[in-house]
Amino acid sequence: MRVVVTGSNGQVGREVVESLETTGHTALAAGSADITSPELMREHITDVRPDAVIHCAAFTDVDGCELDPDRAMSVNGDGTRNVIEAAAAVDAFVVTLSTDYVFDGVKPAPYVESDAPNPLSAYGRSKLAAEDAVNPEAHAIVRTSWVCGHYGKNMVKTILRLAAEHDQLSFVRDQRGHPTIVADLAPMLVRIADERRAGIWHVTNQGAVSWYEFAQAVMRAAGHDPKRVHPITTAELQPPRPAPRPANSVLDSERLAPHELLPDFRDSLPDLVANLRL
Repeated sequence: MRVVVTGSNGQVGREVVESLETTGHTALAAGSADITSPELMREHITDVRPDAVIHCAAFTDVDGCELDPDRAMSVNGDGTRNVIEAAAAVDAFVVTLSTDYVFDGVKPAPYVESDAPNPLSAYGRSKLAAEDAVNPEAHAIVRTSWVCGHYGKNMVKTILRLAAEHDQLSFVRDQRGHPTIVADLAPMLVRIADERRAGIWHVTNQGAVSWYEFAQAVMRAAGHDPKRVHPITTAELQPPRPAPRPANSVLDSERLAPHELLPDFRDSLPDLVANLRL
């Protein structure tokens, strides 16, 4: 395949490019492409004529989106529509990356692909607008959660930095989800693009935890004492976060075959931590 990767300079996009290259595909990095411009996006896509587009570009700062909802909608919602329309000109298959934040978190069980979205935040609403721009009968929407990789900002890096700066750490115990390691996610995005698997897909590592439990796992993987991490509630966060978070954002899949599920995040976390600490 020849694959355009939007957001190729971001956390997920950079590892998608690496995954494409290691599997013999041609990655057409589009990290500098302005997805908010329909004209520039169409020009870029029609010039390179890819077989597929893996659309990773997004405004992912959840609190930043809450403070600037117009920008969030412009980048995430309108930007995705521009990508879809540009790809249609060359019949390219599109894989759009979405999020657990399209759900409100009130369901007591894990969310599956057929559950109805109901976002709480500006970020979640903008990503739902992105989903609405995609025809799931022709393209793929991949929802993921709590993403951590080698590049960019993520919670693993934050925990390791805080552990180096403070004796004690506090993380919330009343938000639960599936951490996702990008080294596991990226090959699945490539596979969905390669096989042109249309529809909505939930792709996360296994292992539902709270942020408190995840922080303990990161500390353990780094050789630190996990007892240094203490649980608090979301209401106790100081300063309070601008954007509301879903209390339950655990994503399960009713569509992936059992052998396609990503491994437990605890199996992949040690390699990520080791590489980040080099």
